[in-house]
Amino acid sequence: MAALASKTVAPAGLPKIDVQLFEPEALAQAAAQDPRLLLVQVTSADVFAQAHPAGAVLVEPAELVAGVPPATGKLPDAPRIEALLTRIGYSPDRYIVALDDEGGGWAGRLLWTLDCIGRRDWGYLNGGLHAWHGAGLPLEQGPTAAPSNTHPVTVTLDRSPIAEQADVLAAIDNDDVQIWDVRSAAEYAGLRRAAARVGHIPGALNTDWLQLQDPERQFRLIEDLPAFLAQAGLEGDRKQIITHCQTHHRSSLSYLVGRLLGFRSIRAYHGSWSEWGNDPTTPITNPAAEA
Repeated sequence: MAALASKTVAPAGLPKIDVQLFEPEALAQAAAQDPRLLLVQVTSADVFAQAHPAGAVLVEPAELVAGVPPATGKLPDAPRIEALLTRIGYSPDRYIVALDDEGGGWAGRLLWTLDCIGRRDWGYLNGGLHAWHGAGLPLEQGPTAAPSNTHPVTVTLDRSPIAEQADVLAAIDNDDVQIWDVRSAAEYAGLRRAAARVGHIPGALNTDWLQLQDPERQFRLIEDLPAFLAQAGLEGDRKQIITHCQTHHRSSLSYLVGRLLGFRSIRAYHGSWSEWGNDPTTPITNPAAEA
């Protein structure tokens, strides 16, 4: 499995393709050097008003989900994505680097959304707002500033990063695909209810999303990610991965990790357990009921 490459120094020029993991100091230097960089903080408006890096724009989590029950976490439609990108001043020549205040879930959700419009080059601030503050870098207060570019954005949706329920059903009996469940162990075991039915998708491998981040390192990604995932049985270098959680919030972090590690193929089941567990026809393994 590929090693996780962290950018510890600012690049001479931002990449045209692929993804980057930035440490705070490197990101601060890159932002000062290249006006194309658009720093996007995915938090509540209250958190943003309390603290954000200079020049950052705000995206609130609710803007990234469709919000339609039962699968509230599905991707919004193209007009909503276009309105969001227009509001933050996005244009094709801008390079987005995302951060949040929780270790990568909501930032990853924004970056997955970019993948879903065919924009596959982006960056992630390792540790987000916590790491930026921990590095002693300046923070500003107040609401987001109006973007300099307000030209309407148009997008074409790319479905390749998205797994639908039918894709997951097909994956259950496909040895070339692994299903990666990043809910808690209690949810996976059927001991915690968050839908009409409990348990997990047959054959799914489970790691709690919190195991991917290290609170002692200001919520940066753990340093031994490849070894950790290999121990969990995930083979992203040679198998296709479909990741999910309850609403594709937590699994946005696992999707982000797969992209940073250069997985052969990773998709997110955006219906997640809120769709699967509320459908009476889907197959489920429930260890709690079998005990």
